[in-house]
Amino acid sequence: MPDSYTKEVRDLHLFSDMEDQHFQSLIRAAYVQNFPPQIELISEGDPSDFLHILLTGSVDLFSSWNERETSMATVRPVSTFILAASVREAPYLMSARTMEKSRIMLIPSQNVREVFAQDGQFARAIVDELAQCYRGVIKNTKDLKLRTSLERLANYLLREQLRSGGGASFRLEAEKRRLASFLGMTSENLSRAFKGLRPYGVTVTGKQITITNQADLEGFAKPHPLIDER
Repeated sequence: MPDSYTKEVRDLHLFSDMEDQHFQSLIRAAYVQNFPPQIELISEGDPSDFLHILLTGSVDLFSSWNERETSMATVRPVSTFILAASVREAPYLMSARTMEKSRIMLIPSQNVREVFAQDGQFARAIVDELAQCYRGVIKNTKDLKLRTSLERLANYLLREQLRSGGGASFRLEAEKRRLASFLGMTSENLSRAFKGLRPYGVTVTGKQITITNQADLEGFAKPHPLIDER
């Protein structure tokens, strides 16, 4: 295991305070693998054999039912997924596939559970991480249930603008079909929603977004930390 990978993982909140001997036991059991784009890493319903840590690239978490598919979240480096299934020895509730060439560390779930039982700091960090994930699910549910599709898109653009540095112009990372799925829309509804935001200063050129009237867009979207602080 290259030292650079070990340091990146050690710096994650999940592992930063645990005893070194326990961290080293996890690293000794882990391995790093490179995956090309559009490779399905896990399938919902399968046993949770590994805790995955994304080192480079990006991963789409998605779910399928009755010939329909929806995007649930995007994982960016350096971060873990899907922790809850590994801790509970439960089936994966989501599938995961690479969105681009990605480097991923895999730690056997059995080793994670063993160290969880031995290391109090690691256990507390897991509880904290799962609590954050739970709060993220609640915020996302509020976004879907309390806002119109136009309001969801407006607030998504404001969050992406902030994540991209806050400039008036930024590029969408997600393709529009996947973005529509994430926001609970069809592709046709997403196109209409983008047109609906034109009066509030939103210009779309391909994947490039330009916000020409920040105050109008924020006035319409009404972003709120109890929903939008991610």
